[in-house]
Amino acid sequence: MSPYYAEFIGTLIIILLGDGAVAGALLKGTKSENDGWLTIVMAWGLAVTLAIFAVGRISGAHLNPAITIALYLTGDFPQDKVAGYIIAQFAGAFVGAILVWLHFLPHWERTDSASKKLAVFCTGPAVRSTPANLVSEVIATGVLVFAILFIGANEFAAGINPLIVGGLIISIGLSLGGTTGFAINPARDLGPRLAHFILPIPGKGSSDWSYSWIPVVGPVLGGVLGAWMFKALFV
Repeated sequence: MSPYYAEFIGTLIIILLGDGAVAGALLKGTKSENDGWLTIVMAWGLAVTLAIFAVGRISGAHLNPAITIALYLTGDFPQDKVAGYIIAQFAGAFVGAILVWLHFLPHWERTDSASKKLAVFCTGPAVRSTPANLVSEVIATGVLVFAILFIGANEFAAGINPLIVGGLIISIGLSLGGTTGFAINPARDLGPRLAHFILPIPGKGSSDWSYSWIPVVGPVLGGVLGAWMFKALFV
């Protein structure tokens, strides 16, 4: 398997299982309706863990353009692979979101809330404030990349790292995710948002494009900041 295909598959797994948990909690008539934030955050953490187990040995399991860009800018990832990784990540997120739509097909029509349908696919602010929302994504992604780098600097028993990174996602979600839904990954937000835009979802409403740049720009800035802090403090 090529590393690009691995990034596609890994990101698809994250979105299928992560957005699937959100769909189960928000859409009308599912057996998991109203499961709540804790269930959603745990599901995202487990999704990332499984994706890393699936493709980590092949591509390094970036699964996130913010991580790929940060590693490139710090000299830890070759320039000629950056575009391919990012394209694969966005494509995987887009296809993963389509699979979520298919899986929950009967429930879209039963759900009256357009905002809940959008939330299945992408993030949105609890309180809409451009500066505050951007800062939230910068901080959360900075923590993500900083922590991934110091986790990688330690020696653990074989197979433990994906579990630790999954726990990191859960920690970020529980601690910092309540403001914006913790995108911390441009592909995770923009790919599914595009799927929401083009899919024939009854009563879906707007895809909120005016907000869409925040979960893209914020994670990229945060990822670079987190990588720079690691280099400055530990290297």
